[in-house]
Amino acid sequence: MSHQGAMPAFSEGARAVLPLMTGMLPFGLITGVTAIGIGMSPADAMGMTLLFYSGSAQMVVLQLMHSGALPLTMVVTALVINLRFVMYSAALAPHLSNLPRRKTWPLAFVLSDQAFALCSLKFGAGPVGRSAFAYYMGTALPMWVGWNLAVLAGVYLGAGIPQSWSLGFAIPLSFLALLVPSIRNPAMLGAAVAGGALAVLAHDLPYNLGLLAASLGGVISGLTIEHLRKDANKAAQTP
Repeated sequence: MSHQGAMPAFSEGARAVLPLMTGMLPFGLITGVTAIGIGMSPADAMGMTLLFYSGSAQMVVLQLMHSGALPLTMVVTALVINLRFVMYSAALAPHLSNLPRRKTWPLAFVLSDQAFALCSLKFGAGPVGRSAFAYYMGTALPMWVGWNLAVLAGVYLGAGIPQSWSLGFAIPLSFLALLVPSIRNPAMLGAAVAGGALAVLAHDLPYNLGLLAASLGGVISGLTIEHLRKDANKAAQTP
């Protein structure tokens, strides 16, 4: 792919993800503040951020560190929380699996919920060909840079941010902004409803297993509805 062909796709992805970063920035600030609040040094907090690049897992592990949990518990918890990225990768693989490893490794590292949602919408709307890599990086790279800068700001602001700011409210709003446009058929609607209901019902499960249960439940519900819909269409077409 030529440089001229890559830049428009990258710019398109970056423009698509910028509005969603408003929900990520306060989350990063809170993560940085929390890290300093439990006694981590700025260098350790930023090292953890660069290594993890998973806000939900990082926040839970910080809480486990504060409560004195075993290192094995922290590792297993982080892996469970991030299992959704396996599903994300499987969904994106048909569009990106032909790339060399020097490109797929960076793709895997900067994968985020926002990048996955935007790329799913883009790739699902029609073939994108060789511009898929550039569009993906346009959605993923600004999120990665913004996340690290937000955590860095939170690290140095520390406890100076008053709790009355309630910065966390923008996080669910950004995911709602991603969810609504992606619901284009009954299967997607069923997956969204099932996943949302399970997330609420399983909220109190230990080790943040509610997130995994909601993710798996949503996927299974969507696949089941799609399978039933195809069977119904076949039956209707049979004379």
